[in-house]
Amino acid sequence: QVQLVESGGGLVQAGGSLRLSCAASGSTFSINAMGAMGWHRQAPGNQRELVATISSGGSTNYADSVKVRFTISRDNAKNTVYLQMNSLKPEDTAVYYCNAVVRVGRAYDYWGQGTQVTVSS
Repeated sequence: QVQLVESGGGLVQAGGSLRLSCAASGSTFSINAMGAMGWHRQAPGNQRELVATISSGGSTNYADSVKVRFTISRDNAKNTVYLQMNSLKPEDTAVYYCNAVVRVGRAYDYWGQGTQVTVSS
């Protein structure tokens, strides 16, 4: 069992930056079994879309819309994944969700509660 808690969202003007954090907690066994982590986002009326992922080994993938502007990273010592968002645009406005895959015999998919990011023009 893993709990994910996002933080760092807020209101920012276009062109500004935000850094989202997602802290994972749980049993040592579960934490050690975490695989890929990532960020998704969802705006009202829109589908939830993948923003970025990072594997346990540090390999990253990004949606085309956020490449260059966003950077995902993780600190395994802190059991935390980050999303550095630069050059924010109004279309980045959404609730951002952290997720993690924990493999203990089979894959378990965990999600945080989300953090609101609002980018004004």
